[in-house]
Amino acid sequence: MASSLLSEEQLLCPICLDVFTRPVSTPCGHNFCMSCITCYWDDIPVSQCPVCKETFESRPDLKVNTFISQLASQFMSLQVRDALARSPQAVCGGAVPCDVCTDAQREAVRSCLECLTSYCDLHLEPHHRVVGLKRHTLVEPLASLEDKICKDHSRLVTLFCRNDGALFCDVCPVSHHVNHDMVPVRQEHQRIKALLGDTEAKVQQMIQERLQKVRDAKAAVEQGKTETDDAIENSVRDLTALVSEIHKSQTEFAKVIEEKQRAAEEHAAGLIGGMEREITELQSAMMKLRDLKKTEDTLSFLQGSLNPFVLPHTMDVSAIAFSGPVEIRRVQSSFSKSVAQLQMTLVQMSTEMKRASEGSGVVDVAQLRYVQQYEVDVVLDPDTAHPLLILSADGKQVRYETGAAPFPNPQPGRFTEHLAVLGKRGFSSRRFYFEVFVGGKVEWCVGVAAASVKRWALVPGPCCGLWAISFFNEKFETFNSPNVAVHFGKVERVGVFVDYDAGRICFYDVQTATLIHSFTECLFSEELHPYLNPCDNEYGPNFGPIVVLPVDHTA
Repeated sequence: MASSLLSEEQLLCPICLDVFTRPVSTPCGHNFCMSCITCYWDDIPVSQCPVCKETFESRPDLKVNTFISQLASQFMSLQVRDALARSPQAVCGGAVPCDVCTDAQREAVRSCLECLTSYCDLHLEPHHRVVGLKRHTLVEPLASLEDKICKDHSRLVTLFCRNDGALFCDVCPVSHHVNHDMVPVRQEHQRIKALLGDTEAKVQQMIQERLQKVRDAKAAVEQGKTETDDAIENSVRDLTALVSEIHKSQTEFAKVIEEKQRAAEEHAAGLIGGMEREITELQSAMMKLRDLKKTEDTLSFLQGSLNPFVLPHTMDVSAIAFSGPVEIRRVQSSFSKSVAQLQMTLVQMSTEMKRASEGSGVVDVAQLRYVQQYEVDVVLDPDTAHPLLILSADGKQVRYETGAAPFPNPQPGRFTEHLAVLGKRGFSSRRFYFEVFVGGKVEWCVGVAAASVKRWALVPGPCCGLWAISFFNEKFETFNSPNVAVHFGKVERVGVFVDYDAGRICFYDVQTATLIHSFTECLFSEELHPYLNPCDNEYGPNFGPIVVLPVDHTA
């Protein structure tokens, strides 16, 4: 219908190849959208016509060509009318009632875009007869016709403003939307429809991804059930075997001890019998000696003493030792040592089970990345450092130095018992995080301390004001509960996170994103300072420093 009145090719901009929007004419007689020719001239050094290449000495001051604008508007109106006539809504428009009927409303056969009224065949007659009404645009009956007409200019809505996201007629841009990105409704409809298609494909992909994740999760749960059953079965079998071995060892230990005791008793019985016989013989010899001593007759005494007097053969009692108790104690000591090692293994296993139950020791990179966002700048305070500690000039490193000379009169505020130092800045009522490098040190202690923590005679306890973990011999303990292992292994980089308001302190192995230990339900009433203790060299070379490092967000 529209092509019978106007040629679409005549109303297309040579640059955007769409129907003119605010058309302008250059001095050479060619027509363009104002925004198209303006952008074209902004990108070239001289102003020239894109079609005939005629060059202008200065940029022409272009005005909207109202005649071409009206032609484009009429063409767009005809296209809209044709589109409405072919739309599904128009096909089912028989349900639209006539707006003029007063009694029994008849069914509308046409809607007038100028009158904003739907007419039945009876009331539509004037539009076929009256000259002025013949110019009105009639379309298939439409409901809510007023929504398709510009309220300000009573013209058909044909343009869409991308700046404001609103619909307008061809007059609106001139008065209210100068220099806005105005496009025909049809073009915007096609663009948004294409975007919706892309969005639909993206949503479909997201659905498929999540369906796959659901399938993976269900498969993981089923696999987890199987592995759990296998783990329980294997652990029960292994522990049952262990218990059986313990009972067997108990029986063997009792058997060995009893055999040692019987052997000792038999050995002692033999020695006792031999010595008792020797005692009898020696007692007999002693009686003879006493009888000889009582002889008063000199001749008889001398005659008796001239006879060889031989003592009975006896054992060397100095070489006799009863080793029964010693052997039993040796076996008992060896057995006790083995039991202690087994108990240590059981304690380690129990600790691992507790950590697994509480969720500690689990690798969680996301959780570590979350707490790392609360990183603070820690600078160590030399006025709190123990006299045997050496701090770097930037306050980022601390190490133990055997050759350091202690102060004759320690300054107030310095640690005098613990080889420790505090951070200068204290924190309260917020979250904060810092990391330290401990490297290959064989012993160290790291944590946070209350501002009022004792610098001398610091006694472990829940109210001592120090929350720290210490490392020695591949075992981690807390300052408040020494000799109770909370973690095993080695770390090189430790992260400390404090949630002041929640009363929680967490220690992380940064390299493996593993939670080493956490203090919970703590009560803080004052500022908390980072606490570093590099320890001495009592258990081996330990001169390496503890270094405060920035978070490596690229790791």
